[in-house]
Amino acid sequence: MSFTPLSISGCWLFKPTRHTDSRGYFQETFKHSALVDATGIDFEVKQANQSLSEAGVVRGIHWADVPPGQAKYVSVASGEIVDFIIDLRTNSPTFREWQAIPLSAQNANVVVIGNGIGHAFLSLQDDTIVTYLCSEEYSPATERTLNPLDPNIGIPFGDFAGNVANQILSFSPKDENAPSLQELMKTGILPI
Repeated sequence: MSFTPLSISGCWLFKPTRHTDSRGYFQETFKHSALVDATGIDFEVKQANQSLSEAGVVRGIHWADVPPGQAKYVSVASGEIVDFIIDLRTNSPTFREWQAIPLSAQNANVVVIGNGIGHAFLSLQDDTIVTYLCSEEYSPATERTLNPLDPNIGIPFGDFAGNVANQILSFSPKDENAPSLQELMKTGILPI
């Protein structure tokens, strides 16, 4: 099992070993001991989520208050996305920086997202299924949202849309009406 640190500390790309034969393939998609050994995160799964999205759907930017935080282990069961991690830790040297990672059922990549990191994704195919293993249960009191179109973050979702560029990107009202980074900084709720 191979975990590669990403440019934002506290995040890793995991590439499982896929064993293929005439019947299909087998791979270990999650192994607690390997994750702890490679990342130092004692990732206890407390909730598993799954979303179905059409091409052009953008979900996020979401994170949870720290503490308790909510680390995520994100994979794609069907279809393809561009996954975005955004450093929202105000004391981090990479604060406000983001990184895009292609995830698909075909490439089998997994992103491990530590606490204090914002998360969003853009679906590139209809009927894309994304699975999130979470280190904490969902709590409306600690769940936070940042407007994905905030120019202070500057994610050019349209540039990543590729063959879905002719479609209108779709955002939930919750995400589209979320506060900007500047508004969130004034409230003091961003992670440290």
